[in-house]
Amino acid sequence: MLQDKIFILKGKVMHYAWGGYDFIPSWLGIKNEEQQPFAEYWMGAHPLAGAVIETGDGEVLLDKLIKEDPYKTLGIKTVTAYDDQLPYLFKVQDVKEMLSIQVHPSKKEAEKGFAAEEAAGIPRDAPNRNYRDKNHKPEVMVALSEFWLLHGFLVREKIGPLLSSIPEFAGLATIFETEDYKGLYSHVMHLSQQETDKLLMPLVQREIAAKKEGKLTKADAGWWVAKLFEGHENISNIDRGVFSIYFFNIVKVNPGEGVYQGAGIPHAYLEGQAMELMANSDNVLRGGLTVKHVDIPELLKHTIFEGITPNIMTGLHSHTGEIIFPCPVMDFGLSKIDLSDGKVIEERSSSLEMVAVMEGELTITGTTVKILQKGQVAVIFSGEPYTLSTTSHTLAYKAFVP
Repeated sequence: MLQDKIFILKGKVMHYAWGGYDFIPSWLGIKNEEQQPFAEYWMGAHPLAGAVIETGDGEVLLDKLIKEDPYKTLGIKTVTAYDDQLPYLFKVQDVKEMLSIQVHPSKKEAEKGFAAEEAAGIPRDAPNRNYRDKNHKPEVMVALSEFWLLHGFLVREKIGPLLSSIPEFAGLATIFETEDYKGLYSHVMHLSQQETDKLLMPLVQREIAAKKEGKLTKADAGWWVAKLFEGHENISNIDRGVFSIYFFNIVKVNPGEGVYQGAGIPHAYLEGQAMELMANSDNVLRGGLTVKHVDIPELLKHTIFEGITPNIMTGLHSHTGEIIFPCPVMDFGLSKIDLSDGKVIEERSSSLEMVAVMEGELTITGTTVKILQKGQVAVIFSGEPYTLSTTSHTLAYKAFVP
């Protein structure tokens, strides 16, 4: 087993179609010669795309090292709570095109759903599989640029007037008045394709025209609806996910601000770059705006049907000088490290920690010294006293187990 406790970590790029082409390659300092979408950079021990650490003997899978000595790598409290599993997955994201409408299940419901699909004999890698593991998937994002997302239903004071103001939604206003959020959302998500097209076609065409004329901004649902269909000569088979763009909160998050997505909160990322940290799970219940598996009954079963006012976090200053983004789960914690020359942060890792440098240069001094540039990530095993310092200005984000 390795004697050191601080290493350089190399993650995995995920080339999903919704990703951008420049941000992640620029951050990593590489060229995107094939012009592939660079959607996410995964930093974790997920079996789908495990990160490696650089050792004197070459690159070694992080997951392999954790399994060889979970107490040294993860620490006793993480091992006690999560066996020999790293409980989080850390990501850099670049969202160019809208992601799917989705909801994540609670831990209890994930366990039930996983058991049911196992009993039904559905292969874990099957396209129609909802529950690929037994874990919940809460997540927190902190914006690196101006970031836009859909997050939860509009409060009653907003959704009522919205339904009344859009001619095509006149009948839906009555349903909302009598059957509330669940009745409204269930109704539109169960419409036939013919009914969906008939209802949304004139609205979509009107929004496209309004965006062309400069009458819409990104704070308007119509702006995102128009973006979905711009450049399409024939508009047909309109996705029911379009209703969600109108019914959900459209949230703008500025750089350094964050949003937490708990179980049952319907959401979708719209545009921008961000750090994302989540429980180590791949359980997603999708409701549209995707070519992936959509399961409306399962989505509705786990959705929280109430209006919410999004909580945009600015972070809390900790005693070490880091800015912590508090999340109501024990699987992960996220902090922002904003250092200038002359300042030092002193820490001791109580779990496996990852530090991703987004700007500048960062020196990590423990039993060994690592100097990280922009685009580099360090992994620090549990029980290591260390300091963070810089000779310039550094912006970094750290993932850990609280």
